[in-house]
Amino acid sequence: MGQGLMMPAPRAAAYLVRGQVMHERLRPVHHRFVYPVFCVRLNLSRLADANNAWFGVNRKRPMSVRTSDYGPRDGSDLDVWMRAQLAEAGLPADGEIWLQTFPRMFGFVFNPVSFWLCHDSGGALRAVLAEVNSTFGETHRYLLADNERKAITPDTRLVCAKAMHVSPFCEVRGAYHFYFRDTAKSTLIGIDYDDEAGDHPDARTSDNAGVLIRTTVGGRLQTMTSDSALLALLTQPFMTFGIVAKIHWQAWKLWRKRVPFFRKPDRSKDSAVATANFNKEMSP
Repeated sequence: MGQGLMMPAPRAAAYLVRGQVMHERLRPVHHRFVYPVFCVRLNLSRLADANNAWFGVNRKRPMSVRTSDYGPRDGSDLDVWMRAQLAEAGLPADGEIWLQTFPRMFGFVFNPVSFWLCHDSGGALRAVLAEVNSTFGETHRYLLADNERKAITPDTRLVCAKAMHVSPFCEVRGAYHFYFRDTAKSTLIGIDYDDEAGDHPDARTSDNAGVLIRTTVGGRLQTMTSDSALLALLTQPFMTFGIVAKIHWQAWKLWRKRVPFFRKPDRSKDSAVATANFNKEMSP
């Protein structure tokens, strides 16, 4: 049995995650791509300590994070808000909470998914909030924890039902399977999407069953300083603009391959904006 995931020590206030994102579709045609990316990972209780000459939280910098982009989206204290969500769900709220996300680059960002990594007082990972954004301007948050409320290990699979339309090439059905693997020097987050096509009344063959899409994002953890932030900025100055462009470029490729297209369903105003994988809804 694996040990709970721990953040490296001694801990800085902010890290860069420099690596790549991989996305692979398995059906009805094979389609795979890999792009270099970098993320920031921020200690929510020490956001003021993360600022430097090139990166800032709620400051005008070439690379930045705005707290109003996350959680309640009103600019309030994200650490306080997340701890309230954990306490309401009956999860430990006494450890460090880290936000892993794409930063704004020259003021622009699109985050397909940001991860709030919530630890207990002993440093073990106990919950994750996956905040998913679509190119249609919608957001859904999934609060993930072990079903028995144990520490999350590299072997833990956190499963939750898909609740929001994200891609026109997928229906709103099935489930996401998340896994998290951290070491002192690297991190890997994986998401397997099972559309449960084999259980759908329109399924024709057993070949439709199982995982439809595999996605990973990971890389090396590097303490963020003025020098490392500048290097990331110079290496990929238009990364966030490229994320949106590449999403549409890959969508065009799928359309050319005649992958079935599904129109976005209406999302009622009273539909849940946040759910948990252990039968407990979160507060909006």
